[in-house]
Amino acid sequence: MLFASMLFTAKTFLGLTTFAGTLNTGVENSASRTYVLVHGAWSSSAGLEQVKERLEKAGQKVILVSLPGHGTDQTPPGTLTMDVYRDKTIEAINAVQGKVILVGHSMAGIVISAVAEKIPNRIDKLVYLAAYLPADGQSLLDLATTDKESYLGNALIPSEDHSTIGVKTEVIVPAFCQDAPDGVKSVVVSTFRVEPAIPLTNKVSLTAANFGRLPKYYIHTLQDHTVSPALQQRMVATAPHVVKEYSLDSSHTPFLSMPDQLVDVLLKIGK
Repeated sequence: MLFASMLFTAKTFLGLTTFAGTLNTGVENSASRTYVLVHGAWSSSAGLEQVKERLEKAGQKVILVSLPGHGTDQTPPGTLTMDVYRDKTIEAINAVQGKVILVGHSMAGIVISAVAEKIPNRIDKLVYLAAYLPADGQSLLDLATTDKESYLGNALIPSEDHSTIGVKTEVIVPAFCQDAPDGVKSVVVSTFRVEPAIPLTNKVSLTAANFGRLPKYYIHTLQDHTVSPALQQRMVATAPHVVKEYSLDSSHTPFLSMPDQLVDVLLKIGK
């Protein structure tokens, strides 16, 4: 699960942050690749704008997927499923030519796995950023309930009709972004939006012939209080074809606290 909804523009984000610095990534420009970035729960594509800007500065093509029911989208939560998220991501991929590097943060690890099963020939590499990495027949809830170290265990607030799930306000920052600048923390809390619940319970069907054969990369977040490092390690240990792992000494949201380092890793994966 993931971080609070970021309903601000890249320009506003830059105005709030002091960590952004220059757009130099420290990695030389490589051949242009297309990165498709999918945000997680309690989040929106706005939180990934700084990564997009840096990747584009390095000569890459970037698509940010905005999942229904997040950001400013007002799709009723009761109509949303993991298949809806999958199909929205496939729509974004179909809008470009060639294979893509598909990156999923947190909950979007389930999304990109479902996409990989559906259109494996359009994907060059799968990248899991502090993400849930499922096996066949698993849902996000199946994995999250095994994570005894997550701060979210006793902090979730389901709605009366169980169509959405919130998080206790006092837990938002320590769970998702304890290492972000203070201004960013304030925005994360003030723009927080409850998460559609149904997709979190949907199990994914995955096969060795499609999902299993694609090369996978995992970016561990060592100070993660949402998807604990221990769960990250367990998921990687049982996943097929994980070819390389990277680590960032960050919270669950390195795109907020250390975007330059995250982009360095993404560029290395893209080589």
